[in-house]
Amino acid sequence: MKALAVFAALIAALLAQTTVAGLSLELGTLVNFVLVAVMCVALSFGALTGLLAGAVGGLVQDAVAGGIVGIGGISKTLVGFLVGAVGAHFIVSQPLPRLVIFLGGTVLHELCFQSLYALVELRPVQFAWQTMLTQAAINGIIGLLALQIVESAPALKQRREARRATFARSRRF
Repeated sequence: MKALAVFAALIAALLAQTTVAGLSLELGTLVNFVLVAVMCVALSFGALTGLLAGAVGGLVQDAVAGGIVGIGGISKTLVGFLVGAVGAHFIVSQPLPRLVIFLGGTVLHELCFQSLYALVELRPVQFAWQTMLTQAAINGIIGLLALQIVESAPALKQRREARRATFARSRRF
């Protein structure tokens, strides 16, 4: 069940990322749905699952986006593991700590990604700080909303089933 949830999250994130990037290249660089999905998975299921989700999601995103395959995979693997480890050691059930996790994870991913690209291409490291911080803020907001929706889904289902049961009882009388 956990593997199915992880794969569904990664597929939805990849579809959203390719759709947004196809609609607007600028908007596609300002949000990284796959990274958000990896961090959500890591916070929900732990460091090992975050590591595996980061590796799979990053490699597939690299293959779809073009460029050097593996750099995004390494970056997302590192972020997935660290976010899962931090989530296991600290209480991150409130919105502010989660926002800090999403902001920090996005910045770490971008630093790792740009550094690896610079290393492979033998060029100096170049950081677009304003773009990176904007992406971190957008990823943080989307991540908070995604976790809120995922965590409230079981309660919504339970309430719906309770209403159905009440309605069914009232129809019998």
